[in-house]
Amino acid sequence: MNLSAVSSKQYPSEGYPEIALLGRSNVGKSSLINTLINRKSFARTSSTPGKTQTLNFYNIEDLLYLVDVPGYGFAKVSKKQREEFGVMIEEYLTTREPLKGVIILVDGRHAPSDDDISMYQFVSYYHIPTLVVATKMDKIKGNQWNKTISQVTKAMEINQTDSLQLFSAETKKGKEEVWTWIEDHMK
Repeated sequence: MNLSAVSSKQYPSEGYPEIALLGRSNVGKSSLINTLINRKSFARTSSTPGKTQTLNFYNIEDLLYLVDVPGYGFAKVSKKQREEFGVMIEEYLTTREPLKGVIILVDGRHAPSDDDISMYQFVSYYHIPTLVVATKMDKIKGNQWNKTISQVTKAMEINQTDSLQLFSAETKKGKEEVWTWIEDHMK
């Protein structure tokens, strides 16, 4: 069962642990979800990249929910809509009991944006365990990966309790490490 919600009244009630995926529009949240869900017998889901306007809860084998959060840096949405998204996202991140951690996706080809840094600072302030995932690593030569790691770690000031993982939906690089982090935070 997958469901969409815009307010706490519509959130799932089973109490399964939740991991939220945050990031700019088109950074690859849907690609990460699809890559993760193709693991073994997981159900395949689909959503339209860059078009998420609700919190989308993906039930993974009645064990957890992966929650696709609307992207920030929204293309083609009004200021009023952006404010509404902000309120909805803030309410979810600060009040949701089953939320066990967040994955912030950043485009590994570029320095993290001000929005990426602000989001990381926001979740850090609320002590939400965080995995930063640098996506689209298949588009970067292997000898440049250390540069990406350094650039993201430095710009976002990733603290010692959080982690950074390189990821590619194309090559599946980082998939198992992301699952390991999720499984470690489901408890």
